[in-house]
Amino acid sequence: MRIALVLGSVLLTVATLTAASPGAPSAGVPLPERMADTGGGSQLITAEAPKPGATTGRVTWWDRRGARWVAAGSATARFGAGGLTEGRSRKQGTSTTPTGLYGLPFGFGLAPAPDGTRVGYRPVTERSWWCQDNESRAYNRWAEGLPSDCRPTESEHLADYPSQYDLALVIGFNYDRPVRGRGAGIFLHVNGAGATAGCVSVPADAMSAVLAWADPGRRPHIAIGTSSGPTAITSVRAAESAT
Repeated sequence: MRIALVLGSVLLTVATLTAASPGAPSAGVPLPERMADTGGGSQLITAEAPKPGATTGRVTWWDRRGARWVAAGSATARFGAGGLTEGRSRKQGTSTTPTGLYGLPFGFGLAPAPDGTRVGYRPVTERSWWCQDNESRAYNRWAEGLPSDCRPTESEHLADYPSQYDLALVIGFNYDRPVRGRGAGIFLHVNGAGATAGCVSVPADAMSAVLAWADPGRRPHIAIGTSSGPTAITSVRAAESAT
């Protein structure tokens, strides 16, 4: 009997330590409540992949109600063809999705903004570009008319992507104080044919729902990460969005 009691005590201790471990699953606890940082607002988008090399995962958008986070919607997601990598050490041109916690500066699209959209929304025209030229003063910025120092071969002509950029939100990666060579033009947008060049993408109906849901007054952020390991979504912090 004493052996059984001791064994039971050991198993209980192991179970308790496992539940307390940072990477341990917490059944029934909403993902944002297991995160180190959610950005300080009452809206959050999580984009979670099962591992760094994955190109698919799940996006969920959440509302904070009192002390709890409640899922407002969810959809399958696609990530970069190169998988996911830590945002602070990402290199441009690697087709990797940067992990971290980021703001959402504004939305844009070839389609009209969905009914109820409150975020700033820019219509894409034939003159709309996203400059990705490391030598340009407009690096990692929207440009309505390509700047003279921004090479078109090093930038995206947004109207050339009628599926992906039908609806989109800018992810504030490397945005406030851009570091050359780290990467530019990371968005949450509508699915294309497959994995992305580093963005996060979702089906068109989900993208429409996210734009109608996001409320700037509630300070929405997006957290990108993996289920566990060094790039775990539960470990990302707002500081990781800094350059």
